[in-house]
Amino acid sequence: MADTIKTILVPATGNPTDSATLDAALTIARAFSAHIDVLHVRVDPLDVTVAADGLVASIIDQITREAEEREAAVKRLFDDFCAREKLPILAVPAAGNETPASAQWHVETGDNAKSVVAFGMFADLILAARGEENDVTNRMVLAAALLETGRPLLIPAGNASRPMIGGTVAIAWKGTPQTVRAVAAAMPFLTRATEIVLMTVSEGGDGGNDAYRLIRNLAWHGLRARREHLSADDRDPAETLLAAAAQNAGLLVMGGYGHSRLREWVFGGFTRRVLEGAPLPVLLAH
Repeated sequence: MADTIKTILVPATGNPTDSATLDAALTIARAFSAHIDVLHVRVDPLDVTVAADGLVASIIDQITREAEEREAAVKRLFDDFCAREKLPILAVPAAGNETPASAQWHVETGDNAKSVVAFGMFADLILAARGEENDVTNRMVLAAALLETGRPLLIPAGNASRPMIGGTVAIAWKGTPQTVRAVAAAMPFLTRATEIVLMTVSEGGDGGNDAYRLIRNLAWHGLRARREHLSADDRDPAETLLAAAAQNAGLLVMGGYGHSRLREWVFGGFTRRVLEGAPLPVLLAH
């Protein structure tokens, strides 16, 4: 299990969430002396032309201008961010790897999700905002990042009130390969946590006895964890979990599940419910 993070991919879309997403990435980069790869994907007017046959030249020109303006706005945000935070812009690690944190700007033209996959496969962590509920492009980017890169995805919460690093980490425990991979991916955060809580939710019976096996495994890594069993009663299990995690935790770790029917509008029902209503950052692995 790796205990550090060295590269963080941040898709920058030009949405209002970009600034907060960069701030969250910086918090992690400074904690782990990591490098932030900021990726902006510019729409290809030819792709739009194929998708909407018969577009006139003036509309293609408008699409091109809007893409250029969006790219320029995101680049200004990146430059201002690096200048304000005194982040060096590097393409390769500094000599001796002594730079506390650094950043780099990338621009690709084409499909957003495919570009995120191409870059994300080689990042230690992908950090992307959840976006608006009906933002199809953003949802597809999140799905691709989680389901097609093999890398962990961290979705920040703009209103989070507790630290992601150095505080309490909650694990939404379920005995599945996805959850186990999420725990392994979260080791850099777990090794710095003041408390680790395995939360299990069941509507009947105990459920989750294998959580104690994970507690034993973490103990061999020098980490102390405890289990907290939650009873959903008449409430939605996701709401039960979120309410408990939000009380003390600064980060929620869980497995991400995707199914058919367009990934069940992108992720499984429980995963989607947590993402839409999570008041704290969520780290997922598939």
